[in-house]
Amino acid sequence: MYLFPRLIFLTVYFYVTRNQRTFRPKKSAPSGSKGAQLRKHIDATLGSGNLREAVRLPPGEDPNEWLAVNTVDFFNQVNLLYGTLTEFCTSENCPTMTAGPKYEYRWADGVLIKKPIEVSAPKYVEYLMDWIESQLDDESIFPQKLGAPFPSNFREVVKTIFKRLFRVYAHIYHSHFQKIVSLKEEAHLNTCFKHFILFTCEFGLIDKKELAPLQELIESIIVPY
Repeated sequence: MYLFPRLIFLTVYFYVTRNQRTFRPKKSAPSGSKGAQLRKHIDATLGSGNLREAVRLPPGEDPNEWLAVNTVDFFNQVNLLYGTLTEFCTSENCPTMTAGPKYEYRWADGVLIKKPIEVSAPKYVEYLMDWIESQLDDESIFPQKLGAPFPSNFREVVKTIFKRLFRVYAHIYHSHFQKIVSLKEEAHLNTCFKHFILFTCEFGLIDKKELAPLQELIESIIVPY
């Protein structure tokens, strides 16, 4: 099992050495909440190598604060993981955003693009990361000030973010896993995905039907859960 500092090191190492450029700046957890304190808790529990313990809500903490800090972390993690594949996941190689032959994802944000459109995988991920970043930067959704309330639909926003981040994992596993293996990144990818799935299962963030593209892999993770 990789420890958390090792995970971060490997992600940054693979990204820098293969791309030599920054995909997008790393986001910071909400600073005006208990973000810093919760961030230390996450580091400590992940550092122990116990992913199941790491996803659990710390006793006495606000569930929304916990969701907010972890949403930022998972956004950064998926962003960096995908960043290792940008030279392979191109509009020519991946003209549509798919997860195997049965699943295709189309993009819509409900604002600028209301009707789902077919786009290449890299364009989908670009749209997605921009959209998530806009949610994280919106203080009416992810408040920065101490004591500021979370919106009533906060959990639904988080669920949409996680559902769409899962699609990136699904695309990576179905379309780029052999490349991941050739880069010797599969242990790192698997550990990151296990952490992601354990968290989503702990808080019921993704509907079962959305997980279908990777169901067998997920069952191998959560059977003992």
